[in-house]
Amino acid sequence: MRREVIEGGPAPASGTGGGRPGLKERIVRRYRQLPLRSRLAMLTTVAVAFAVAASAAACWLVTRDQLTRQVDETLNHQGVDAEYVQALASRCNNPVPGDVRLRLPTQYTVQIVTSDGGVCTWWEKTRIPVQSSDVAVAKGESRQALHTTRAANGEEMRVITRPYDGPFVDALGNRIAISIATPMDPVTQPLNQLALILLIVTGIGVLGAATAGLWVARTGLRPVDRLTEAVEHVARTEDLTIRIPAEGEDEIARLSRSFNSMTAALASSRDLQQQLIADAGHELRTPLTSLRTNIDLLVRSERSGRQLPADDKEALLSSVKAQMGELAALIGDLQELSRTPETGPGGSAGVPVVALHDIVDSALRRARLRGPTLDITAELDPWYVRAEPAALERAVVNLLDNAVKFSPEDGAVEVSLRKGELRVRDHGPGIPEEELPHVFERFWRSPSARSLPGSGLGLSIVARTAYQAGGTVELRAAAGGGAEALLSLPGAAAPPPDLPTA
Repeated sequence: MRREVIEGGPAPASGTGGGRPGLKERIVRRYRQLPLRSRLAMLTTVAVAFAVAASAAACWLVTRDQLTRQVDETLNHQGVDAEYVQALASRCNNPVPGDVRLRLPTQYTVQIVTSDGGVCTWWEKTRIPVQSSDVAVAKGESRQALHTTRAANGEEMRVITRPYDGPFVDALGNRIAISIATPMDPVTQPLNQLALILLIVTGIGVLGAATAGLWVARTGLRPVDRLTEAVEHVARTEDLTIRIPAEGEDEIARLSRSFNSMTAALASSRDLQQQLIADAGHELRTPLTSLRTNIDLLVRSERSGRQLPADDKEALLSSVKAQMGELAALIGDLQELSRTPETGPGGSAGVPVVALHDIVDSALRRARLRGPTLDITAELDPWYVRAEPAALERAVVNLLDNAVKFSPEDGAVEVSLRKGELRVRDHGPGIPEEELPHVFERFWRSPSARSLPGSGLGLSIVARTAYQAGGTVELRAAAGGGAEALLSLPGAAAPPPDLPTA
């Protein structure tokens, strides 16, 4: 066993790593495990108990000092005749008990203190120990000594010592001082009674503070309990329609309103998600049905050995290819819309600064490829905006594709960029006034355009991109026929010198 102790080293101290947690750590851990209302009630009780205890202690100390000061004033005004001093000194040298002529008042004890520390007390009184301060007065080193001590019988006494200015009475010619003492009972007895009363009052105050603290904690945390129940209900049932009443302007009311706003936003997001899924399913059903029909025709033709005419087979394959392209475009648009916006309106410091005129120029090259017979003209002034480059390019491409798709053969498309306003004008059939409020809705397509390729998501993507960049988008009928799209984005004609451009 001795070898094991030596090799193992000393046991870790309490509260250190590897040993049992100390008392302080256990108390803190136990405190943190208590419910919040219990901790609040405990803190309130401790605070009130400390305040009451401090007040009681201050009251007791002030009372003690006041009573002691009164005793000191009484002793300070108490005088002793020189005859008594001489007689006391004589009787101390030659004691004659029972001499009533020299009996002093019973409430005081008078004794002589010599410069060498000697003491002379009347035989009926209890001797009081001499302190160095009393001897210093007898030697003439101090004018007065005032202190509390205990007599030989254990009684607490208040003593004042003053120099004696009369003739020397010590046989050896030493200087003397006179000590006058009185019992401290007039001070200690009221103080003991006061301490008992203050102790009772403190106990009642602590008990009342504990009760009041528990009541305050329960009342103050009642809104938090409602909020907790609401959160647990949402987590258990996924019911986002629940709302918490929010009254006032305190922190609990603000928290309740924030919770209501959060559940409303979550409910709206879930509704939009469900609507997106439903609309996507509806839009996907048509091309998938057509694809399935065309593929079934091709499969039956191959299995039956009856070959389709070359023209019909080519038409079927072209249709399958077009529908596959339409599906790919639809899936791409859905992926774009399903992305959670990283920033709100106006962007943030993490979004780069991009040259809008360069993005429009790149989109124009793609548009001319898709509409080779169209006359597409452009006038672009420099303009720099803060936006996601890929999303912004997708939005501009959608605007130009929309103009190309509805322009007649050999028609014209006019594009201009002036002070952050991108204008795209076509000379197609235009849009009826009653349909303009719906053009930026998801999957909405004009009845006259449902035979044309498209998913109905292009303008919705444009609207979302404009919102994220802090801008606006508008589609309106153009003068003289056709439609005109206006995309306005905040920015500047020159890039900021301290920010990189994309």
